[in-house]
Amino acid sequence: MDFNSLAKQYKDELLEHVLPFWLDKSQDKEFGGYFTCLERDGSVFDTDKFIWLQGREVWMFSMLYNKVEKRQEWLDCAVQGGEFMKKYGHDGNYNWYFSLDREGNPLIEPYNIFSYTFATMAFGQLSLATGNQEYAEIARKTFEIILSKTANPKGKWNKMYPGTRNLKNFALPMILCNLSLEIEHLLDKDFLNQTIDTCIHEVMDVFYRPELGGIIIENVTTEGELSDTFDGRLVNPGHAIEAMWFIMDLGKRLNRQDLIEKAKDITLTMLEYGWDKEYGGIFYFMDRLGRPTQQLEWDQKLWWVHIESLISLLKGYQLTGSQECLEWFEKIHNYVWTHFKDPKHPEWYGYLNRRGEVLLSLKGGKWKGCFHVPRGLYQCWQVLEQLENKTLVTDFINCKKNILT
Repeated sequence: MDFNSLAKQYKDELLEHVLPFWLDKSQDKEFGGYFTCLERDGSVFDTDKFIWLQGREVWMFSMLYNKVEKRQEWLDCAVQGGEFMKKYGHDGNYNWYFSLDREGNPLIEPYNIFSYTFATMAFGQLSLATGNQEYAEIARKTFEIILSKTANPKGKWNKMYPGTRNLKNFALPMILCNLSLEIEHLLDKDFLNQTIDTCIHEVMDVFYRPELGGIIIENVTTEGELSDTFDGRLVNPGHAIEAMWFIMDLGKRLNRQDLIEKAKDITLTMLEYGWDKEYGGIFYFMDRLGRPTQQLEWDQKLWWVHIESLISLLKGYQLTGSQECLEWFEKIHNYVWTHFKDPKHPEWYGYLNRRGEVLLSLKGGKWKGCFHVPRGLYQCWQVLEQLENKTLVTDFINCKKNILT
């Protein structure tokens, strides 16, 4: 596999197509923040602003400014979004609304924990980019609120009747695996390590179920048991696969090869489990017993599921040498670049039907924003470049050995 040309492909797509699209089309120059409801060509079709997507875009441009290049336009984009969030995004006590109108008036109450998680990510990276301690404090305080809500993330907006069927969901411990490293610079070391240990336990010992063939499920009872219900049978292959590259990052950080190997194995298991053998692509939702799902969109092929799979597979190959990861990467790479990339306009499609045909031509909306595509392109570019450099070093050493012998 030509890692060099692949690295260039992902880098060029990120820097020359996807990022310029968001810089040009999404920024609200009049009221601040970002438009995310963008048609195929980038024209705005709705002006509501969703806090979790605002936070994702602040994080994205802050992260790229911190890790790729000190481009002023990236920093300016991140700061103006952060200032909009700081002024309008919460109730004054860092309870983050779900959505606002264009001017910043709240539309939907702070019921969604992911408004909080992505606000934390946003202000954590923005504090690194600017050195602004107010941003750092916003991230710290919001993270504290997240941890206080782990038992009941929706709080008073939880629609479930208490005590009848108490379930806990995979999404929060999964994202905390990533979030804890994102704001590492703001946390006490012992507290950070404790948080990481708890998240790893939840993901790898509670939601990972070896008795079900080694898959990860979306909901278990609060005692960690299986539930034979719609929610208890739910499987989201993309969620599980995305979580595995978070676990690989933690395994690398903790020098735990056993954790990396297990995450790699789960990635491969979930891909085999979720792959549509008739039309290709990865199913969105599945039922662990093969029964009908509640979700009518269960068989759609979504952008983020496939992009996150590319990241996990590349990291799995890089950290374990698994040829199976490389073979799956090539298979999904071909599917992604054939089906999700728009040949006429920048950014990628988000929603395909089961056959791989474009279902919605939008480039952003209530759920899709400036996040999975650019983050995935960045992650793949970085790993591919490292693999190429490793190959060059290996070739040099082998060449030197041949000369000496």
